[in-house]
Amino acid sequence: MKKLILGLCAALTFSLIFSFDWPQNEILSDSFYSYFAQLRGGTIGTSLVFSESKEVKAADSGRILAIISEHDEDELFESTLGNAAILAHKDDLITVYANLDAENLEELYKLTDVATGTSFGTTGTSSWQQGEGCLEFQVIDTKNKTYINPRILMPRIGKELPLTIKNTVAINKKGTSYDLGTVKTMPAGVYQLYRERQDIAMPYKTTVYVNGAVSESLSYDTLSEKNGRISVVGKKNYDVSVVYPDSEKQFLGEITLPKGKDSIMVILSDILGKEKQIVYTVEAR
Repeated sequence: MKKLILGLCAALTFSLIFSFDWPQNEILSDSFYSYFAQLRGGTIGTSLVFSESKEVKAADSGRILAIISEHDEDELFESTLGNAAILAHKDDLITVYANLDAENLEELYKLTDVATGTSFGTTGTSSWQQGEGCLEFQVIDTKNKTYINPRILMPRIGKELPLTIKNTVAINKKGTSYDLGTVKTMPAGVYQLYRERQDIAMPYKTTVYVNGAVSESLSYDTLSEKNGRISVVGKKNYDVSVVYPDSEKQFLGEITLPKGKDSIMVILSDILGKEKQIVYTVEAR
């Protein structure tokens, strides 16, 4: 049963210099269960999912907006967040701490204003996620109606999972697919570029160059939401049908190949700035 605790949400603007503490004890960056913007349950994931069941704490001072319980006899549908605390901060930001253990709820109902580091108890297995006992952490910019990658607001430690560029294909408007690893000639025109998706590792930024000029760059610092659809912002707003057309592919960007010999460079960057790149050469006719 959803039990709301009324709170005030101030109208403030998201700033890149705004920072949070970790909502759990710091873990190495390569040990998350699921990264922000990964494919999860047929949609683009808006959460950072931690990998272990540990104590959860407020990432910054704020005011409790809501405490949500997993389910109740009066509810037809269970909360997809499971047991969760929702906290309002300055700069119009909201943090969501989902998949909490039910034993913590009674104490959470008593909270109004909380300080950084205030305990929300431990994680449980209450939300609709595949991980076991993992914190699902969201940051939402209510003014700009975007989900923010929590990792850009938290201290970064450790190393990143290695990124790979495999089975890169270019798909034209007719749906014809060209394997850039083997094809030597292809029609000139507009293509959507894809790589083989990694199960966990997630690039922070993808950039595609054609003949030395940037064709498109996608940065996974925020995700936009419009009419209930989550999108990655590039030249256009790309929803899950483009970003993850199936469980095997991840969108890299849209390119236009002019007639003649073309060079296509793909660069993936992790959040620490380490890059992985590859160059393909084709003859467009």
